[in-house]
Amino acid sequence: MQKEISERNKKIILVVLISGCFLSTLNQTLLNVAMSNLMEVFDVTAATVQWLSTGFMLINGVLVPITAFLMKRFTTRQLFISSMLSLFIGTVLCACAMNFGILLTGRMIQAVGAGIIMPLMMTVILYLYPSEKRGSIMGTIGFAIIFAPAIAPTLSGFIIEYVSWRWLFIGLAPFVLIVIILALKYLMNVAETTKAKLDIVSVILSTIGFGCIIFGFSSAGSKGWDHPVVITTIIIGIIATTLFCLRQIKSSDPLLNLSVFKYKIFTLTSVINVLITMIMYADLILLPIYLQNGRGFTAF
Repeated sequence: MQKEISERNKKIILVVLISGCFLSTLNQTLLNVAMSNLMEVFDVTAATVQWLSTGFMLINGVLVPITAFLMKRFTTRQLFISSMLSLFIGTVLCACAMNFGILLTGRMIQAVGAGIIMPLMMTVILYLYPSEKRGSIMGTIGFAIIFAPAIAPTLSGFIIEYVSWRWLFIGLAPFVLIVIILALKYLMNVAETTKAKLDIVSVILSTIGFGCIIFGFSSAGSKGWDHPVVITTIIIGIIATTLFCLRQIKSSDPLLNLSVFKYKIFTLTSVINVLITMIMYADLILLPIYLQNGRGFTAF
């Protein structure tokens, strides 16, 4: 399959995928500076408004194991275009939101698309490029991923201060639409599809496990760590996640291949990445609210 794709087409596919990934990452981080403004607009607390980010990551977490199945069952074009359409629909819904519930719903729809794009892109890279070229390609992708959250606070602050929070979504929508058009015209399928069967039990366990853990930790900020809801959801999440992991280890065709954790370097890198992400996202969400509400700074 790889030999049938020319170098020119590889570059086109890479540009389309990176563009989608960039917009997805930018969309995820744009709202961080806008949280304080959204609290005033919709008259909600910090614990409530943070669900715009937490809910987004919750959907992402639930979709990660399912994406592995989707990439076996559907073509690259189908998955990428569907995920970008989901991002576009969610963006339009957020731009038109008249209350917090609609805004949160739009963010959830956005997250469905964003949760598929990243693992899809990484898999496509493995198909397209040999091992000796993947390092430079991953560096290019890494630049796009890092560049988006780097410019998001300044861009978001300017829009909040001088225009309106709705333009965070109105301005994003045309670019998402352009990527969809480019994907329809240029994106090629890079892997064969199979009639893979979905392990429903694993999906349910992963959804309950990841969902309950994230919900429990997110609720602890407003309810307290000793609240029955927090304790119960975290315990249920841990149990469900443990059962999910055991099922994947014993399965001949796992939904999520956990055997990679046998490699110490991979495991250590994953742990470090988790810690870095926790610290980074805590700052990205909490600092803007503190600086604007607690210290009196403007968004820009």
